[in-house]
Amino acid sequence: MPPTQAESVIKNIIREIGQECAGHGEIVSETLAAFMVKAVVLDPSNGFNMDRTLMKSDVQKLVKLCVCRLLDSKNPSLDTIKMQVYFDMNYTSREEFLEEHHRVLESRLGPVMREITDNRACAREELESLYRKIVSYVLLCSGLGSPTDIKIVREATAALRSVFPQAELGTFLTLSKKDKERQLHELTMIVTGIRLFNRDCGKGGEGIDDLPAILHEAIPATTQHIDSQIQIAQDQAYRYTAILEKAAKNPLMSVELQPYMLKEALYNVRQYEVFLQIILSDVITCAQEVEMMTKQLGAQLEQLKMTIKSKTAVPTSQVFPIFIALSRLWTSFQDETVLISVLSNLTTHLEPFLGSHDLLFPEKVMQNLLDGLTVKTDVCRVKEHLEDRVHLVDFRKQEWLFPETTANFDKLLIQYRGFCGYTFATTDGLLLPGNPAIGILKYKEKYYTFHTKDAAYLFAENPEHYIDLIKEKAKKNAELIQLLELHQQFETLIPYSQMKDVDKHYIKPITKCESSTQTDTHILPPTIVRSYEWNEWELRRKAIKLANLRQKVTHSVQTDLSHMRRENYSQVYPPKDASTQSMREGSTRVPRPQIYLAGLRGGQSKITSGVKVNLTRAVDET
Repeated sequence: MPPTQAESVIKNIIREIGQECAGHGEIVSETLAAFMVKAVVLDPSNGFNMDRTLMKSDVQKLVKLCVCRLLDSKNPSLDTIKMQVYFDMNYTSREEFLEEHHRVLESRLGPVMREITDNRACAREELESLYRKIVSYVLLCSGLGSPTDIKIVREATAALRSVFPQAELGTFLTLSKKDKERQLHELTMIVTGIRLFNRDCGKGGEGIDDLPAILHEAIPATTQHIDSQIQIAQDQAYRYTAILEKAAKNPLMSVELQPYMLKEALYNVRQYEVFLQIILSDVITCAQEVEMMTKQLGAQLEQLKMTIKSKTAVPTSQVFPIFIALSRLWTSFQDETVLISVLSNLTTHLEPFLGSHDLLFPEKVMQNLLDGLTVKTDVCRVKEHLEDRVHLVDFRKQEWLFPETTANFDKLLIQYRGFCGYTFATTDGLLLPGNPAIGILKYKEKYYTFHTKDAAYLFAENPEHYIDLIKEKAKKNAELIQLLELHQQFETLIPYSQMKDVDKHYIKPITKCESSTQTDTHILPPTIVRSYEWNEWELRRKAIKLANLRQKVTHSVQTDLSHMRRENYSQVYPPKDASTQSMREGSTRVPRPQIYLAGLRGGQSKITSGVKVNLTRAVDET
C-alpha cells in the first residue's frame, strides 16, 4: 500500500473511532485515538499482522477494539495512556516554552507595531495620535499596566517624553522600517527601566505588580504541593509493590489478584510520579533563576541610585544601559511567573488521571491485602542490598561499571527508568528499583541496574532473553513503552517529552582519562656540605690554624657566686707583644752654593791669574 493511501486509511480509522466514542458520550482527541490504534495493533493477542494489508474486517475489528478500550473508564491502563498523551501534548522544555511565549507576544503586538512603522503622519493631530500609539505599544510590550488606565498612561507618557519628546517624531518617521522597530524596542526598555526605578523610589510605578514577592510566595507553594502529590503517589506505589511482590511468590494469590488490575494501577502511579518529578525539576530551576535575578535587580537599582543621586542631569550613556538591564530583568521575572503558572496548572490537570484507584481499591480492600505485609520504600529496598556487589572475576565478557571507576556514573541513562529488568521479566511486570551500587551492566552500549546481586548474575547470563520478554510485555501494556522508556524498540511511539532527550542515549561512561606524571630530578633533599673545600692551599690554611689552636692554653674560672652553677669553660687567646712603626716626613732648606771664577780668559798680560769668589750665603741667613 502506498504511503499516501495508508495515511488516508489511518485517518479514516481515527475519525471513525472518534465518532464512535462521541456516540457513547466520550470525547476522544485524535492524538489519543492514534495512540490507541498503535497500542491495539502492537498487542499480539489481537492477532494483527504488521506485514499484511488490513482488510475491511480487520479495520472493523480494530475500530471495535479501540472503542472498547477507550470506553473502559475503570481501567487504570487507559488512565495512564490518557495521562501520557496529555503530558506529551502540553509539556515542553523550559527553553522551548519561553521561545514560544515570546513568539506569541510578538505576533500579538505585530499589528500595533505595523500601524506605527507604516504611519505617514504629517498633520499635528496625526502626530499626536501616533505618539499615543507609541505609548500604548510601550505599555503592551512591557506588560506594566493597562493602556486604558489613565494614571498608567500619564506616567508612561511622562517617562517617554523624558527620553523621546514629541518633537522628534519627524526624525522618527524618516527612518527605515527596521530602524523604527529597533528604536521602538529600545524606547520600550528605557521607559520600562525608568518606571521600575520610579517605583523603587516611591515616586511612581502605577499598575506594576511586585513580581519578585509574588514569585517568592508562589514557588514554595507550588513546590510544597508537588512534593505532597509525589509523596501520595509513592505511598500508593509502595503498597501496590508490597502486594505484588507477595503475589509473585504465591501463584494462587496472583490468580486471585488478576481481576483487580493491580499492576496496571502500579504503572499508573509510577508514571504519575515520573511526570511530577519532571515538573518539580523545572520548578526548582525557576527558583534558582528567581533567586539570582533578585540579587541582580537589587544591584542594578543600587547602582542607578549611586549614579543619579541628587543630580538634575545625568549623561544618557551612564543611565540608559542600566534602564535597559532593569527592563530585561523584569521581562525575565514575567517569564518565570508565566512558567510557574503553566507548571502549576499542568500539575493540577494530571491529578484526575488517578481517579480510578479509590474505586478499584477501597481502603478496606487494601488493608485486607496488606495484612501481614511490610511496606518498604525504594530507599529501604536499596539499603537492603547496599553491601552486595558484582565480582568482576565472575565475568570475562561483560563490562560492569562502579562509582569509583566511572567519572560520570550518576549521569548514565539507565534502561527501564532505573527499574530492575530481571525482576520485571520474571515476575510478569513487577517494578522494583534497581541498585546502582551493585554494579551497572553495560550491554550493547546500554546500561542496566538490578535489585539484587543474584538478579544481576542471572540477567548477565542471557541479556537478550530478558530484553525480549520485557518487549513482549510492553506490547500487551502499551503504557509501559513510555514509562520504561522503550521508545528505541518502538520508534513509532516516541513521545515528544523524550524526543528532546535523545542526546542522553549517547552518554558514554568515562572509565579512562588522560593523565601525566613528572619524576623529580632530585627526589631526596640535597646534602650539600658547605664546609667542603677543594683548594689545597685553603686546606693548608685551615690545618695551620688548627695546629696553632693546639698550642694555646685553656683556662677556666669559677667564683664564689657561680660555684653552685654548672661548670663553665672558655677558651681565649693570650695577648702577645706587638709593635708598630710610624714614619714622619720632614724637610730642611740649605743655601745653594754660588761660587764664581774670574780672570780665566786671560788679559793683557801673558800670565793668567784667576780669582775664585764664593757668594754662598750662610745657613743662619736663610
